[in-house]
Amino acid sequence: MNRQIWLLISYLLLASRLAWGADFVSLSEPPFYIDKERGWFWREVEPETQPKPNKEPEKAKPDTEAKHQPPPIPPQNQSTQSEIPEPSPLSAEWFRKNLERYRDKAIDDPSPENVAAYYYLQRVMMDKAQRFTDVARRVVMSDPLLDENQRRPIATFAANEANYQAGIASEQALAAVAKQAGLLFFFRSDCRYCHIQAPLLALLEKRFGFKVYAVSLDGMPMPNGLYPDFRVDQGQAHVLGVVSTPALFLMKPPDGIVQLAQGAISLDDLSGRILLAAKDNGWIDQGVYEATRGERQTPNLVPTPSVMDNEMLVNPANLIGTLQRQAGIQPGEPTQPNFSQSP
Repeated sequence: MNRQIWLLISYLLLASRLAWGADFVSLSEPPFYIDKERGWFWREVEPETQPKPNKEPEKAKPDTEAKHQPPPIPPQNQSTQSEIPEPSPLSAEWFRKNLERYRDKAIDDPSPENVAAYYYLQRVMMDKAQRFTDVARRVVMSDPLLDENQRRPIATFAANEANYQAGIASEQALAAVAKQAGLLFFFRSDCRYCHIQAPLLALLEKRFGFKVYAVSLDGMPMPNGLYPDFRVDQGQAHVLGVVSTPALFLMKPPDGIVQLAQGAISLDDLSGRILLAAKDNGWIDQGVYEATRGERQTPNLVPTPSVMDNEMLVNPANLIGTLQRQAGIQPGEPTQPNFSQSP
């Protein structure tokens, strides 16, 4: 009886130990004695994971901005460039494009044929230029509007006479301007250019009668004693935009004032600027001004844009007639060149 009880107790103890071992195995790596078939150097091979199936590519969302963009510009047809007509053989345009090519060929390969070809083409171009010159001379001499000799003589003896008459006309015009306007002279006592400009103004004042109004920017007189009755600047220089000295202005009462120069200037250049300013402001007329340059007054050929169009420019006869009417000459008058003669 006791033996049976003892066997029962042993069986219960053994069952509890086996249950505890099973729990331990589930919580950690199994001990060797439980999984002894793997051995001490067993290398656990991790199971291969099957690749996840690729997701279907998302469909591109419609680009709303692309709907508003202009369609792409198709490439230009390259054949259009090849369809540009070539210039006529031996025309002026043809010579501009090809003469240098013949010259380069003759230089790189100076065979008698290549060199002769270049010189023959050069001779053709010179003969064409001579033919143009002959026609141009006949056209110019038949139309005084185109003859520059009519505006100002070209011959030396006549040009010298024109210069002499221009000098007389300039003196008369300057004297006429001096009766209407004076010179405003801004200077500084320490400005060396003012020191050498002042004697020229004194000469202009003595010769033509200009009144010179001297204004000192620093309140000091000129070292050479010229213009001792100067006035001190009271802001006039700032109003007139004086930035350097000497500064010269042509002044006609009550409110006419024109800037002539800021910086030293020669007597001849100053006289020319005075006459130009007087002409622009209507103090002398156009004829008097052109006489001071030794030129005759000629019609103005510059047309207004409203009278010109592309069709008129294409037709030479219409172009000539329009420019002649602009000059106050009716087409068909003796001044119209005669193109009936062939070269």
